[in-house]
Amino acid sequence: MTMWVFGYGSLLWNPGFEVEETQIGVMHGFARSFCMRSIHHRGTPEHPGLVLALDEQKGASCEGVALRVKAGTEAETLAYLRERELISSAYLEKKLAVHLNTGDEIEAVTYVIDPDHAQYGHLDLEEQAQVIAHAVGDRGPNTEYLHNTAAHLVELGIEDADLNWLSKRVESLCS
Repeated sequence: MTMWVFGYGSLLWNPGFEVEETQIGVMHGFARSFCMRSIHHRGTPEHPGLVLALDEQKGASCEGVALRVKAGTEAETLAYLRERELISSAYLEKKLAVHLNTGDEIEAVTYVIDPDHAQYGHLDLEEQAQVIAHAVGDRGPNTEYLHNTAAHLVELGIEDADLNWLSKRVESLCS
């Protein structure tokens, strides 16, 4: 059976698994948001960073990339994604509908924020910039995560005004 994964953050530029096909798509009912405190990959428990999550919101939508997993690697891909994305149980793994730019609708493995988890929370954009500018985790600086994601969205022709603003603001804070 064909397996798709929906990428909206680091999966855009670092999927970590073999991708057979990539399609731009939209997921309705969720917004891309720096609403997850990162205590592993882009921060520490003492100095959490921020990573993107899909936050369920009525009327929202998130444009991202549907990644079709290479046939025959589905089980190992799912195991890899679970180890990577469920490291602190702040994400919930779901299969959700993605509307592709081709007009097709597919179901994709998607990682969304658990709003009841301790790492969930909202900060205004300036507070996000201040956190991202200084946080570092075991996968590197939080700035790298932000800048790579923002640049890849631009490259894909996906407009995200908040990420563009954050990227410029964090750049000015770090210079």
